[in-house]
Amino acid sequence: MPQTIDQEHQDQKGTVTIEQKNEQKQPSDQTKRKKSLSWKYASVPLSAKLISTLLILLIIGFSVAAFATRQLMLSYMVNRTDEQLMEQAQLVLNDMGFLSDRNRDAGPMPTNYFLQIRNASNEIVSTPLIPVMRDGSESIPDLPKNGQAGDLKIGIPTTVKSDVIRTVSSKKSIAIAKAPWQVVKLQWQQPATGQSGILYIGLSLSDAIDTASTISCYFFIIALAIILIAVAIGSLVITNMIKPLQKIEKTAAKIAGGDLSQRLPDLPQNTEVGSLSSSLNTMLSKIEQSFKEKEKNNQKMKRFVSDASHELRTPLAAIHGYAELYRMQREEPGALERADTTIARIEASSTRMTSLVNDLLTLARLDDGHRGADITKHVQIDSLIYDSCEDLHALDSERPIQFGSLVFPKKHMRFSKRSNRNSDFNTTVTFKEGKFSKIKTFGDPLRLHQVFTNIVGNIHRYTPSDSPVEISLNLIHSTLPFDKTGQLSATTHSFNTFMNSLTTNDDVKSFPYALIRFIDHGPGVKPEALDLLFERFYTADASRAREKGGTGLGMAIAQSVTAAHSGFISATATPHHGLTINIVLPIRTESPIPSSTEYALGK
Repeated sequence: MPQTIDQEHQDQKGTVTIEQKNEQKQPSDQTKRKKSLSWKYASVPLSAKLISTLLILLIIGFSVAAFATRQLMLSYMVNRTDEQLMEQAQLVLNDMGFLSDRNRDAGPMPTNYFLQIRNASNEIVSTPLIPVMRDGSESIPDLPKNGQAGDLKIGIPTTVKSDVIRTVSSKKSIAIAKAPWQVVKLQWQQPATGQSGILYIGLSLSDAIDTASTISCYFFIIALAIILIAVAIGSLVITNMIKPLQKIEKTAAKIAGGDLSQRLPDLPQNTEVGSLSSSLNTMLSKIEQSFKEKEKNNQKMKRFVSDASHELRTPLAAIHGYAELYRMQREEPGALERADTTIARIEASSTRMTSLVNDLLTLARLDDGHRGADITKHVQIDSLIYDSCEDLHALDSERPIQFGSLVFPKKHMRFSKRSNRNSDFNTTVTFKEGKFSKIKTFGDPLRLHQVFTNIVGNIHRYTPSDSPVEISLNLIHSTLPFDKTGQLSATTHSFNTFMNSLTTNDDVKSFPYALIRFIDHGPGVKPEALDLLFERFYTADASRAREKGGTGLGMAIAQSVTAAHSGFISATATPHHGLTINIVLPIRTESPIPSSTEYALGK
C-alpha cells in the first residue's frame, strides 16, 4: 500500500513537471507582448527617443541635402562643359585644314579636348587631339566603331563612357581615366577640296566629378560637425525640457505612496506641460478633497452609529429594566399600583425610541436624495410659518410672538461696493413688525413644515415661556445661483458669504430667495457651538436635551431638508443673548423636476 501511494505521488509529480515544461514552452501573451517591437519601443526613455529622433532627422536631412547638392553641382558642371564644347566647335571647323594634316606621330598637344575626324563614310581620318591627364593616364570617349555612324545626334552634347588607353596604378588615376566624356558630333566640309565628314569633339568629366566629390566630402565633414553639435545642444535642451515631466513623475510617485498633499510646480499654462500640471493639480485637489470628505464622512458615520446605538440603548435599557422590575415585584403587595407607573415609564421610553427611529429613517431618506423630499409641489411659505407658530402658541400661550420683516441698510444692499459691507449681518439689519409678504415657490410642504416645527419645538424646549420670539420673512435677490447655494454648509461663514452676495442692482444677474429668521432671546449657545447645532445627535447640553425629550436629530433634519430644496440653514447669535436660526430657500417659478415623475416618501 505505501508503495502505491509513492507511485501515485511520483506520477503526479511527473505530470506537474511536464505541465510546467509545457507552460514554459508556451510563453504567455504578456511575455509575447514584452518581446514585441512596440513594447521595446515603449520601454525606451522619452529623452532617448527625442535625441534619437533628432539625430535621425538630421542625418536624413543632410543626406538629402548632400545628394541634391552633388547632383546640382554635376548638372552645373556638365552644362558648363556643353557650353565650352559648343564654343570650341567653330574654332575647330575653321582649323580643319591644319588639324586634318596633323597625325598622331606629331606628339600630344597641350589641351584638354579630344578631337577625332572622320570622312563621309564614318571612317576615321585622324585623331589629332588626345588629352593626357596630369598623372600620365590616357583615355578617349567610347565612340562608334570605324565606319559606323552610331546613335549620337549632330549638334547635341551627349555623355558617353570612357575607353581607357593607359593608366597609372593608383586608385585616383583609374577613377580619372574611367570618368565619362561629354561629346558633341559635328559635320565638316571644305569647299576648296570638296571633302566632308564627321568630327567628334569631347571633354572629360573627370574634373566635374572630382569637384563634385570634393564638395560632397567637405559637405559631409561640415554636416557631421553640425550633427554632433546639434545633438549635444539638443540633448541639453531636451533634458532641460523634460525636467518638469521628471518632477511630475516624482510627485506622482509620492502621491501613489499616499501623500495627497503633493502638488506639481506652477508653470505657464500656455505650454503643454504647464496645462498638464495645472489640470493635474486641479484633479489632485479634488481627489484630496474627496478623500478628506470620505474620511470625514466615515468619522461622522462612526460617530452617528455610536450615538445612535447609545441613544437607542437608553430607552431599551429603561424598557428592559422596568419590565424586569415589574416581574420581580408583581407578587408583592401594592404591585398593581406600581404596575401602572412601570407601564407608563415603559411607554414613555418606547415613545422616545419610536421618535428616534422615525428621525433616523427621515435622515436616511433625505440622504438618499429625492426619496425624502418631493420638491415639485406648490408651497406657500408664509402660510407654513403661520401654521408652525400656531403650534408654538398652543404650547406657550403666554409667549410673545412677533411677525414681520427685516429692514436692510442701503450700504448693505449696494452690490457695486463690497468694501462697505459689514460681515456681522445681525448688527446691520433691524426688525420691523408687520404681516408677512405672500411668497410662493416649489418644494415639499410637509418637509418644510417639519423644519419650522422643529425650530419652534426647540424654542419651546430650551427658552423660558415668557421669552419673546421674532419671526421675519423677506424676499431677497442674490448673485449666487441655486446650485451654488445648495452647496453651502450650515455655518455662520456661509451665511455671511451669502448675505454679502445680495443685490438690488437690476443690471446684475440675480436669483430670488426667501430669507426666514427665527429670533429668540433665550440663553443661546456658546459661539463655538453655533456651527455644530446641525450635526446629528449634537446637543449643547445632552442631559438637558434628554430631559426635554430631544433626540439631537431635529436640526440635522432641518439642514437636510433645506439642502434638498437647494437652500441652506445656519445659526447666529442674537445680539445681547439668544439664538437666531436663518433659513434661505430659492424661489422657483418652475418645477425643478417634471410633475409626471412620481415620488413617494418612504419608498
